[in-house]
Amino acid sequence: MTIEDFLRAPEFKRSTLHDVFKGSRQGGISVCANYPYIFIFSGHSGEQHGYKDEWENENVFAYTGEGQVGDMQFIKGNLALRNHLLSNKRVFLFQETRRSHVKFSAELELLDFDFFQGEGRDGNSRTAIKFFFKRKGASIPYWPPKDVIAAESEPKPESPTKLAPDVTERKGLVTSRVGQGAYRKSILHRWQYKCAVTQYEKPEILIASHIVPWRDATNDQRLDVDNGILLSPVYDALFDTHLISFEDSGKIILSDLISKSNFHLLGVSGKERIARLSGGNLPYLEKHRNFLFGN
Repeated sequence: MTIEDFLRAPEFKRSTLHDVFKGSRQGGISVCANYPYIFIFSGHSGEQHGYKDEWENENVFAYTGEGQVGDMQFIKGNLALRNHLLSNKRVFLFQETRRSHVKFSAELELLDFDFFQGEGRDGNSRTAIKFFFKRKGASIPYWPPKDVIAAESEPKPESPTKLAPDVTERKGLVTSRVGQGAYRKSILHRWQYKCAVTQYEKPEILIASHIVPWRDATNDQRLDVDNGILLSPVYDALFDTHLISFEDSGKIILSDLISKSNFHLLGVSGKERIARLSGGNLPYLEKHRNFLFGN
């Protein structure tokens, strides 16, 4: 059987794929030693171990690296994914359909990666890796800075298996790259790189804002992409201070604490509307409206 046979099949046993191409039969990342392929597997069973893989939009898939306990490292499958473009290995995503069965979803290419804090299988906090892949052949209006990607995509000879940046390096990354952090990147992809209200498209200006604030959110809510909204600075400031909110229909709600004339001075007309709210956004927006000032 060829790889194309598996890509065309409606579903098949995962073990059959490994019978042909070898690679690890366990875990989410399988690197084929004798073929230029990397298989990644996604399903609901991984969420109990801190893995939440999903399509951020129709062309971008977010995938959590491997390693259930302790900080994730760029070794084995994680290292292979990070360097797959350099090693000319193709990445194929397979989705679980039922126990031991999978189906092909898409061929992917690495777009970016970053780090986030999550819980491991043992319940302890750890640094995890989030990979962002684009569907092969898709045009994406967002790319991270080339110098950053070049530096991070090539393994360093003196430390090829190094973990996420240490404290000093992490501080440098925060100050040297716009929008660092896996959560912000997820929000950028989810909202199609545009302000949810104005459709303004310059990512360096846009702010990934939590709907339920970080200080009031649970650990799961802090990482939930449905609890995020991408806003330009004026709308983010008003939203963060509960001077505006939004109905489930997306229509803006203005606080009575600011006059309409002053809203107009800020460029807020009161006719704004969010067009792309998801069902997952609505419970968070309901909580946000409960704290709208002056209404």
